[in-house]
Amino acid sequence: MTQTPISPVAAALLALAMMLPLQAQAQAQGQAAGASPSPGAAAPAGADAAAVEAALRKNLAERIPNLPKIDEISRTPIPGLYEVRIGHELYYADERGDHLIVQGSIVDTRTRTNLTEERLDKLTAVAWDALPLKDAVLIKQGSGKRRLAVFVDPNCGYCKRLERDLAAIKDLSVYAFLYPILGADSQAKSRDIWCAKDPAQTWRAWMLDGATPPKVMGRCDTAALERNVEFGRKHRVQGTPAIFFEDGSRKPGALPQAELERLLAGAARKG
Repeated sequence: MTQTPISPVAAALLALAMMLPLQAQAQAQGQAAGASPSPGAAAPAGADAAAVEAALRKNLAERIPNLPKIDEISRTPIPGLYEVRIGHELYYADERGDHLIVQGSIVDTRTRTNLTEERLDKLTAVAWDALPLKDAVLIKQGSGKRRLAVFVDPNCGYCKRLERDLAAIKDLSVYAFLYPILGADSQAKSRDIWCAKDPAQTWRAWMLDGATPPKVMGRCDTAALERNVEFGRKHRVQGTPAIFFEDGSRKPGALPQAELERLLAGAARKG
């Protein structure tokens, strides 16, 4: 999946990582001189959720400069481990915030369920009715009775791979939201596709056959493209392709045809 630039949270953590060697050196020098390290806020033994949350918020804010506002802190199924949610990004910490898991998933080995993935799916879900379908290029295959939406950049290689698999699925309506995030050429191609006489045919010709969209001369209303970018940013579409299903679920990346068929069937059952 093509990614957008580094998030503010990742930038703050990267800055912290660069500072750690200097902090460790200063701490070692302080201990050699007889000073003891500052322990930070501690949740009392047997602390309730409010006390743990207060300690975590205080310690993480003090220790990680420029850390964005923490939206939610909640218990996980693992004793002593807490989920720290910032937007749609999930981190895990102990009660004091002495240790932070930046990239990782909690997996229930009994059910083989990725609990982190399940949580992210719920956080990033978008109701089908909330999608501005009028701002998408509609490609209808067969009866079109099954539906999905996808945010795509015309210069995204993974989007082209996905397009080939989508084209092979029967009775499908694809709502392609042009989401030009890879630069000026992506913006130009998106404009030419959106403003073409037949946007769906022009889109498929470019993505599947490499036929360059004809340049659009004159004026054309491209407000839909601006709305797509705004919608994507609001709903944390941080890379392309990003696929949305009728049950509100979403998945990132160029999923293979078999996986797309499975998810379409699941969305139909839930609907």
